[in-house]
Amino acid sequence: MDYIKIRFSSDLAHTGVGFEKTVDEMFQSMSHIFSLSEASWKPSMDIYETQEEIIILALVAGVAKGDIELEVDTKAVKISGRRAPVINEEDSRFCLAEIQYGAFERTLFLPAPINTESVSAAFVNGFLQIRMSKLQIGEVRKIQIESAE
Repeated sequence: MDYIKIRFSSDLAHTGVGFEKTVDEMFQSMSHIFSLSEASWKPSMDIYETQEEIIILALVAGVAKGDIELEVDTKAVKISGRRAPVINEEDSRFCLAEIQYGAFERTLFLPAPINTESVSAAFVNGFLQIRMSKLQIGEVRKIQIESAE
């Protein structure tokens, strides 16, 4: 059985995206012909929240569950993986090629801090669903200021 790997990180905000990757993504957005490195794609994702949870739904059809990796901290989620190309017939040629293959990586910053101890991920019908409990913020407490005399 393949598992989705969940890794807990202390600071995803500083994982940085290199200059080469940024330039590559800019040119790839115009045309995949201009790619400087290995092809990458970005799966479509939704983030929504309830009073208690933040839920991420990622469209990763064609990606094996074992090829997905998650990293979470209280502020962000990093989802990465790889979609392998489907084997083609030897004597065939493409008339249309729109499906993107290769590696992907998305870092999503969350609308509220989460409890990293209560994260779950499920893979169903080509969708990855990640459920995260929000951190419960305590009540506001007034502090009485004393004189320094």
